[in-house]
Amino acid sequence: MLKVGELAALAKLTVRTLHHYDSIGLLQPSARSDAGYRLYDRDDVARLHQIQALRSFGMSLADIGLYLDSPAGSPLAVIDRQLNALDRQMLEAARMREQLQRLRTELASGGQPDLSTWLDSLEQMSMYEKYFTQDELARLPMYHDEAIKAQFKRLTEEAEELIRTQVAPDSDAARDFGRRWLDAFGRGTGGDAELAARVNLMAEREKGSVNMPEHLMRYVMAVIGEMKYAIWSRYLAPDVIARMRSHWARRGHEWAPLIGQVREQMRRDPDAAQPASQTLGRQWMALFHDMVGTDPEAVAGFRRAIAEEPMLRKGSGVSDEAVAWLRKGLTAG
Repeated sequence: MLKVGELAALAKLTVRTLHHYDSIGLLQPSARSDAGYRLYDRDDVARLHQIQALRSFGMSLADIGLYLDSPAGSPLAVIDRQLNALDRQMLEAARMREQLQRLRTELASGGQPDLSTWLDSLEQMSMYEKYFTQDELARLPMYHDEAIKAQFKRLTEEAEELIRTQVAPDSDAARDFGRRWLDAFGRGTGGDAELAARVNLMAEREKGSVNMPEHLMRYVMAVIGEMKYAIWSRYLAPDVIARMRSHWARRGHEWAPLIGQVREQMRRDPDAAQPASQTLGRQWMALFHDMVGTDPEAVAGFRRAIAEEPMLRKGSGVSDEAVAWLRKGLTAG
């Protein structure tokens, strides 16, 4: 048995952190000494290992508690998840070393490779492999299909020109560009809503990098937004459209991570029976109501638009399957 101070020192944590885990019911010691000191046994240390592993994946403490109390949160499942993450990191490191070795060989032989091109390529490889497995990358055309890469390069150059010449996002020229961007995005993700959701998450988290210039992504999203608002306006009142614009300005960045969490939880819990699934359903509905409101007429108009206008789904990463899963979880909860 370990006292709280001993466990904190061995785990490189503070005593205060372990006290906090105890207070929220995340990690409660199995025993206490006669003097009232917390005592942790092997099972407690194993649970702490799971907690710290899941934190390294970016999971919140509240979600960790729900996850560990579900069948998917077994010690074996968490270890497997860590191993998969480490395998991806090792593969990424090996590929990066291979690229750098080729660059060094060319430099050592007197060649003059385009260094910026190499560095851009390395950043892209590193960025994609943080979000996709090797099997998924093999199914992601925008990662390996040179024709699609070239198409996105041309579209990026066109977007830069639209920005330079101050073409408004709601103009005819911008709308034409937006339609072609969404079509290319659909081909680049192979029409796979799950891959599209992951690309959107990557774009949100990596904006500002060489491959995801923030000003360009902001403009593209504004163009696509204006295209979709024009459609929404046929189904929703002006005050609802104004509410949606305000929502996307304040909280639009929350959608991509939430869609990613839903996709991951769908794999763990296809029946949406776990508490974590129901929690995600409630988070989704809270964000949805912040966007559209709770007026039944507005909600019905939104759903009718989604059902009748395929353009509204393009590029979102949200599929009918995901919506049905969310409803199932809310019903179960």
